[in-house]
Amino acid sequence: MKVIRTIAGMRQEIKQYRIEHPAGVIGFVPTMGYLHGGHESLIHRARQEADLVVLSIFVNPLQFGPNEDFERYPRDEERDLRIAAEAGADLVFIPKVQEMYPREVLTTVQVRKITERLCGASRPGHFDGVCTVVSKLFHIVGPDRAYFGMKDAQQVAVIMQMVQDLNIPVEIVPCPTMREADGLALSSRNVYLNEEERRQAVVLYQALEAADEYIHTQQGGTCEELREMIRQKIQMAPLADIDYIEIVTFPGLEPLPDRVKIAGTLQQQPVLAALAVRFGSTRLIDNRLWTAKGGLV
Repeated sequence: MKVIRTIAGMRQEIKQYRIEHPAGVIGFVPTMGYLHGGHESLIHRARQEADLVVLSIFVNPLQFGPNEDFERYPRDEERDLRIAAEAGADLVFIPKVQEMYPREVLTTVQVRKITERLCGASRPGHFDGVCTVVSKLFHIVGPDRAYFGMKDAQQVAVIMQMVQDLNIPVEIVPCPTMREADGLALSSRNVYLNEEERRQAVVLYQALEAADEYIHTQQGGTCEELREMIRQKIQMAPLADIDYIEIVTFPGLEPLPDRVKIAGTLQQQPVLAALAVRFGSTRLIDNRLWTAKGGLV
């Protein structure tokens, strides 16, 4: 496994690879580091489907708001490199902020509408930062496929929209959410939780499991009923402070009217239950996606 820290160096590696392997498939896993099992699963998936696997580690300042956790976001490069090597990465791109943004950024990439809901509503500018850095990384790495976890389903939808609108020649591959043994979705931010917050945070998974059962047993259930059922389940955890619980289409992220029947909507398009909940100072997200053929975790 080779570590590269400059844009020029990354481009040279990719150029040489394309010369030597013109039919080779490049798989790309963009991350902010502090790797966990979810990231490992993305690398494993890329390893199965691609000939060259590129991982990036970059904590992107553009996607953090003024009161968010950029400075305290967990970082451990030595550990990340060990995990990346064991998972099967070939190249790891680890640029510094000055390398990615050597001067004031005057050009950003903005996806409208679907970024204004869910996390975008409470984190203005967040997805502009995400789209800008992912666009830059796509131009630097030039992958054939890029792998993203469905834990952040809105991010997946936004990146898919950006790639489609800008004709970026990369296939976006959504991958299942990885979870702890008790169901809590793996996240680099889980390290912020204290013991009691961590114990109560499993209620997010329990609420989505209850929603899954509701979908499969209450064929006549409405969006309003589903949302309220999830809310009541989460409120059983005293420390849970709900940011949002939304029932939307996927990947369009269109809000579904309260009285719309879930079963009928599923015959037309996938339905996503998305939620964000704070435990202390830590904001956790999770979701469940359903299609006409069944649920996807």
